[in-house]
Amino acid sequence: VDLLTLEAGENRLNGPFLDEFEAALLRVESGDAKALVSVGSGRFYSTGLDLAWLAGDGRAEAADFVFRLQRLFARILLFPIPTVAALNGHAFAGGAMLALAHDARIMRADRGFFCLPEIDLATGQSLTPGMTALIGSRVPPQSFHEAIISGRRYGGADACKRGFVEQSCREEDLLATACARAKRLAGHDRETVIAMK
Repeated sequence: VDLLTLEAGENRLNGPFLDEFEAALLRVESGDAKALVSVGSGRFYSTGLDLAWLAGDGRAEAADFVFRLQRLFARILLFPIPTVAALNGHAFAGGAMLALAHDARIMRADRGFFCLPEIDLATGQSLTPGMTALIGSRVPPQSFHEAIISGRRYGGADACKRGFVEQSCREEDLLATACARAKRLAGHDRETVIAMK
């Protein structure tokens, strides 16, 4: 099981972050790993789009950035080996969708929230059809509706109960639990995995 650790503070989604994430996926894909676990560091898995970057250094990329982000989600969805997100802390907005693109999600029970807060962000903005399809393919309909209409924050146990994650556990058990889940999913031919996904 290869481990991909996100170590850019709040792991906000911007151009440089996606460059590094995509490069890491390429390294994993070209290796002989049978599964992949991604995990954040500190209090954050990912807090979503880096709005300050989009308004500043990333302004020239802003128009195409959401499409690029959706391509990353699609790449993870179709990754040739099983993927598990170990949610060590907050997973908000695009960060929550990044986790949902993985085949499974394990979340700390004692710290961090899973949240789709787009309803609170700005008038007239909404989820793209691709984002809606991603969330809807991973989350039970009632939970999906409540999450996007309320912008509610779900702790680990509640996120598990609502179907956003498959399991919640203590911090000290998070990586071991995620790796064990990844190993249970591993061992299949890569081309078959892609075709089945």
